[in-house]
Amino acid sequence: MTIAPFLAQQPTSEARRARLAVNLLFFTNGAIFASLLPRYPDIKTDLGLSNAAFGLAVAAFPLGALLAGLSAGMLVRRFRSSRVAIVATVLASLGILLAGSAPAWVALAGGLFLAGSMDAITDVAQNSHGLRVQRLYGRSILNSFHAVWSVGAVVGGLVGAAAAELAVPPPVHLAVASTVFSLMAVLSYRLLLSGPEPLEAPGDNDTGEGSPNDFGGLLQSKAIYGALLALVIIASAGALVEDSGSSWSAIYLSGSLGASAFMAGAGFVALQGMQFVGRIIGDRLVDRFGQRAVARCGGLIVLAGMGLALSFPTIIGTVIGFGLAGLGVATLIPAAMHAADELPGLRAGAGLTIVSWLLRLGFLLSPPVVGAIADASSLRLGLVVVPLAGLLVILFARVLSPRPDPAS
Repeated sequence: MTIAPFLAQQPTSEARRARLAVNLLFFTNGAIFASLLPRYPDIKTDLGLSNAAFGLAVAAFPLGALLAGLSAGMLVRRFRSSRVAIVATVLASLGILLAGSAPAWVALAGGLFLAGSMDAITDVAQNSHGLRVQRLYGRSILNSFHAVWSVGAVVGGLVGAAAAELAVPPPVHLAVASTVFSLMAVLSYRLLLSGPEPLEAPGDNDTGEGSPNDFGGLLQSKAIYGALLALVIIASAGALVEDSGSSWSAIYLSGSLGASAFMAGAGFVALQGMQFVGRIIGDRLVDRFGQRAVARCGGLIVLAGMGLALSFPTIIGTVIGFGLAGLGVATLIPAAMHAADELPGLRAGAGLTIVSWLLRLGFLLSPPVVGAIADASSLRLGLVVVPLAGLLVILFARVLSPRPDPAS
């Protein structure tokens, strides 16, 4: 199927309105959770939690995402991506409010579990709707949505850091933030695309070739699933870096390095801010150099940036290190999703769904692993997982395309 008709068409007013609405969904999705992160040191101290106990509570977020993630596709097909994204956003904000108001470890973990479950459903729904809008545009705009998510995360992180610096009680701060961001998501509904979800994406990759009883088909299947595994590793490495910045940067800066409450939140803000920059320029870089080269360069930036920051720990150096880590992983998850969706021999959307679900393993494993290492040794040593994630990206980036691919 030729892509010329798609590339030639101009977006309609409906498509432009829908793009604005999807941007609002991505913004609120990033901002709601980020508002809580700078309050982690206060919550950890108020509840008297060890690093390991805190890490287990934080792991409830990705655990909820893993358990609920597979239901997202069914919910989208039955109730439409627009409705599912908005309802899940509102419920996620309630979970964040519960976590920020938690009187005990169980309530903290329960609130994060609810928020994680709804976040996974929102993630699939908003990306599904974003892909519908992208098809109307006839060119790649997926990275721009993820860039707006980073903007939302920066705004939420700054609001949380300012609230922490001003000693605003977490329940008050999070009640206001959750209400505002939920209202933004609800107001976007009228701008989203109407009608049911398409049953399959244009240009279905299922070729029908390679029967399981055919030796050549068996080899092809192994190659496909091997590539899918590599893409999961790349996406999970990006998730691990993001989670280390969100879960531990404030605690590391305030506890190990003695930073103020505002500077403690600067590590996460730097990561998300530089991730936004990377996603804004990411489409052009991929068009020119290909996904593989961009991913390997990003992995090297993560390895060198956080490696140096941990080797020579200072407040400013650590903030810069987290910023470089955000820049390095900026295009990893969108690249892995796009590559998985293009794998031959899989039904439309199957590769995207698998990668979107399994990348949550990075978010699930990171908090308890880092927390256990921190209790056994130091949080500085626990954060070594960040440069190691960059090394994994360098090793597995071979599965990504070495040359630019046209948007389809």
